[in-house]
Amino acid sequence: MGFLTNAGVLIRGGGDLASGVALRLARCGMHIVITELAQPLAVRRKVSFAEAVRAGTVEIEGIRGCLVSGPAGIAAIWKENGIAVIVDPDAEVGSRMTPIDLPVEVDARMLKVYPARDLDSDRYLIGLGPGSIPGRTCHVAVETQRGPQLGRVLPEAPPLNDTGTPSGDPRRVMRAPADGILVTHAEIGDRVCSGQAIAEVVEDATGEGSGWRGGHAVSAPFDGLLRGLLPAGYAVKAGLKIGDIDPRQDPELAFLVSEKSLAVGGGVLEAILSRPAFRGLLRNR
Repeated sequence: MGFLTNAGVLIRGGGDLASGVALRLARCGMHIVITELAQPLAVRRKVSFAEAVRAGTVEIEGIRGCLVSGPAGIAAIWKENGIAVIVDPDAEVGSRMTPIDLPVEVDARMLKVYPARDLDSDRYLIGLGPGSIPGRTCHVAVETQRGPQLGRVLPEAPPLNDTGTPSGDPRRVMRAPADGILVTHAEIGDRVCSGQAIAEVVEDATGEGSGWRGGHAVSAPFDGLLRGLLPAGYAVKAGLKIGDIDPRQDPELAFLVSEKSLAVGGGVLEAILSRPAFRGLLRNR
């Protein structure tokens, strides 16, 4: 089963959480278009469709995402049952394609704070995680915090507040120690040891790119698997998340969408199919 040929779901953001949603919906036959920044900040690049912005194409668990430039490219990728990725930070494609083309929008940017939206429009808005307020920023929200509420559809109450700390060992998230250019010394999927150099941030001495000065090292906080790392050459700001280490050392974990992302994707699927109007858009291919 699948959406009608000219209808799909708009997902804002192509990070690992958004990509788990996209993967789950695509496997159910829905067409997907993902909007992203020109320089995506997805750390878990092997499981993020945002990587298509940099690489042109990416495949995640058998589903292909391709960079396109507009509605014509989106339609072409949909015909191939792929996921369209477009550089469009403000999701202007939403105004270029009607609610008939894109009847559902999922905001998966994880901004923590969102502006009020026009909920009288024909497009069904689904918010993910903290800051998504049903009746103000979206029609319904989906819980993204691990625990008994993960993946639940919330038609009235907002998701749990942001805790400010990552789940598990907070040391697993590596952040830029300074403003500068990222230099990497390891690759996603590597097993790393405590204290091992993962990356460094070098500063532009002149502000014009003509010289460099001392690097600020980023080291592994414990033994584990490098699940995520921003690309070398990125300009980063102090405090920006640049990497992720998993204490489990199974290399497969770097290439599998997380159970959390799939759970959230299940919630989005429920939010869509629980509305009879959208069930009516489905038909046998």
